[in-house]
Amino acid sequence: MLRRVKLIGEPWDIGPGGYQVGGFPPGWSERNDKYRDTVRDYWKNTDGTQRDFATRFTGSGDVYDHRGRRPRASVNILTAHDGFTLHDLVSYNDKHNDANGENNADGHGDNRSFNYGVEGETDDPGILAVRDRQKRNLLATLLFSHGTPMILAGDEMDRTQRGNNNGYAQDNELSWVHWDAGKAADDLRNFVRRLIALRRSQPLLRRDSWRDMMSVTWLAPAGREQQEEDWEDNDATAVGLLLSRDDLRAQDGIWWQSALLFNPRDAEVPFVIPTRPGNEDWTVEIDTGGPRREGRVVKAGDRATLGPRSLILLR
Repeated sequence: MLRRVKLIGEPWDIGPGGYQVGGFPPGWSERNDKYRDTVRDYWKNTDGTQRDFATRFTGSGDVYDHRGRRPRASVNILTAHDGFTLHDLVSYNDKHNDANGENNADGHGDNRSFNYGVEGETDDPGILAVRDRQKRNLLATLLFSHGTPMILAGDEMDRTQRGNNNGYAQDNELSWVHWDAGKAADDLRNFVRRLIALRRSQPLLRRDSWRDMMSVTWLAPAGREQQEEDWEDNDATAVGLLLSRDDLRAQDGIWWQSALLFNPRDAEVPFVIPTRPGNEDWTVEIDTGGPRREGRVVKAGDRATLGPRSLILLR
């Protein structure tokens, strides 16, 4: 009965020695708060986060690559049962826990969230567009990262707790999942379905072992491999990632090479498209800057423009 049980640790507790991320034995997976904090900071365009973001995106090997553990040991989280929902993460700078009856003293204060101009709900189309892109950026990052993705129930449907980041005591409209939340929620849910389908179908997007044949190359926007000075440049947060596995070349419908381009900045970034053997073209599979840009063919070596706060997946 127990041999199929999934062992997942929440590896932190109150008191000395209570923080045990990476300390569980083989066979366990652990919720990875390092992933959560770094990815949140990166998409806020926090200076100097690109090196840590690269480590978290590729499975947090600095934490889990020991004692025979695999990338799946990292349970990658953006949001969880305690803390902001995804919607609130991009809609509030501060927690709003007054309904809990503790004078807003409860709940974590370090949320690494951002409201993009207005605290809470708004009808401003510009702010709504940025928030929508950031939700998609965060979800795409989560589903394409190596490790085990964990999605908080309702995030795929734009669930909000109206800024309450400690809703355990709220068994009411504030904390319930609303299954019929309108067109925006349906659009986001369909986007998540698509991300999940891509992850399930493409081994490049769900690495099982650090000892496989995968080649991982991080790229600067100029198209060359990232150098030490690039990692140390606090302003150079836009990065690219080239993934390759020669052993997948002969498998029909399976990508043997893929590229991801990340731009957390609030400005366009020109990016040289990575080269391929034989200078083959790439196809844009995902572009959080706008679905109308998806499906287009881009040539290796050409210069493309990443929109503000956007992510592109090339196949």
